[in-house]
Amino acid sequence: MFCQICSGQSAKDSITSPARTLSYKQYNAYLNGDDYDNMALVAELNDYPAPQRAIELKKQLGLSSDQVAKITAVDAGLIRKKKEMGRLIIKNERVLDSLFRIRQVDDGTLVFYGQRTDLFRGELRNAILQAYLKVYGILTPNQRIRYKQLHKL
Repeated sequence: MFCQICSGQSAKDSITSPARTLSYKQYNAYLNGDDYDNMALVAELNDYPAPQRAIELKKQLGLSSDQVAKITAVDAGLIRKKKEMGRLIIKNERVLDSLFRIRQVDDGTLVFYGQRTDLFRGELRNAILQAYLKVYGILTPNQRIRYKQLHKL
């Protein structure tokens, strides 16, 4: 317990999740569609607007009803995709764990399932970044400037 306190790790994080190869934090993030690995960071650092944040700032940005509808659709699609990919990552990790546990892993299955997790994570990251790019295209240049100002606060 002392080491957990020193490292800032909670007791719950040190216990395995239903997918033994993922922490509870990772497992819940994938299950709930949260961006656990901060996959949007490159977009955020370069002032591309987050769909949910743009919706929250709709009045300050002066978004039209058409823009709000488009951004809401982008956000809904992103949430759906993040949950879908999260479930696939969890399922793949469980299969990989099971194969090792029952000693049924070989070179071919290891390559297949080992690369699938990263393939799913890549698809997840692409979906996140595509959503930021779409919202950027929906906003006008003046709204982008205003978003950047508001986002820095």
